[in-house]
Amino acid sequence: MPSERSLILFKPDAVERRLCGKLLSRIEDKGLNIVGLKLIKVTPDLAKQHYAEHVEKPFYPDLESFITSGPVVALVVEGPEAITVMRTLMGKTNGRESAPGTIRGDFGVSRQMNLIHGSDGPEAATREISIYFTEAELIPHEPTLTNWMTAADER
Repeated sequence: MPSERSLILFKPDAVERRLCGKLLSRIEDKGLNIVGLKLIKVTPDLAKQHYAEHVEKPFYPDLESFITSGPVVALVVEGPEAITVMRTLMGKTNGRESAPGTIRGDFGVSRQMNLIHGSDGPEAATREISIYFTEAELIPHEPTLTNWMTAADER
């Protein structure tokens, strides 16, 4: 199973609620590698790039207002099936419907204020990562712990 990357955003509500450390710990505890990490302010132009497929939808103004309302922590995670692993770890979009043990299930009760974004597929991951990170900002590495986290045929 090939290693893949996913863009993850800790949204303004996660930053304001001071949950970034807890969320990052969950990702690291799961065994995914962090290959890019930065604190940013999403501008309206950046939001339009990221959410291009939603710009014409009626809910977009609220989405843009929310994502631009405060700092965001952007990161790129890497590992076997990283996209699926992260989507499972995050839980359903609506925190009220998310299972306990997931990020949204443990920390969220809202559909929109849902703490975290993760790419929903390989194409989206490639596109989203390129919006937030240059290649020079990504630092691939294999921690020594990797041999104790996954079998050789899983890397």
